[in-house]
Amino acid sequence: MKRVFDFLLALIGLIISAPLWVLFSLAIWLEDMGPVFYRQERVGEGGKIFKSLQFRSMVVDAEKNTGPVQSPVDDSRITDFGRILRITAMDELPQLLNILMGDISFVGPRALRPEEIDGPERKLKSVWEFRGFEERCAVRPGLTGIAQILLSRDAPRDLKFKYDLWYIKHRSFWLDIYLILLSFLVTFMGKWESRKISSGSC
Repeated sequence: MKRVFDFLLALIGLIISAPLWVLFSLAIWLEDMGPVFYRQERVGEGGKIFKSLQFRSMVVDAEKNTGPVQSPVDDSRITDFGRILRITAMDELPQLLNILMGDISFVGPRALRPEEIDGPERKLKSVWEFRGFEERCAVRPGLTGIAQILLSRDAPRDLKFKYDLWYIKHRSFWLDIYLILLSFLVTFMGKWESRKISSGSC
């Protein structure tokens, strides 16, 4: 039921958002004449690697000097139009194609990269070294999720994982509907990049 729902909603979303794809593509290209889309390896259900597709919101070759790092809210590498895309989460609109292909679901833990620079020592670590990651791979990752909605981008990874594991334990069709509606609300308010770290607990 979840897979059928994801497929149909993604298909409807692609049809409705078609004009936005044209406008966003033109705006991204006009800003610096660079590529419109950005593909990045992510880890999916069961550890399967897939290519996540997004509208490019950063300068070209953004990680040339930094390596694979998590982008903070005030990242200087984000372009002017990219910042608009990020506060509305429209940079992730192309991931509707990932949903159609079955790489991700609408709701679930955020798909992480296979490797990421982490810790005070700035060491490149495999995502499997992060405590709690294996449990997150029990379900298909999501375009949105409880951690993405309730926590800021800069929230500690351990806290994000705590929320993700709560979702995995309590997931249901109606919880997914609720989280999707909340995601639309955050998008319409343009609050994806300006939320504070939640003080609540799961």
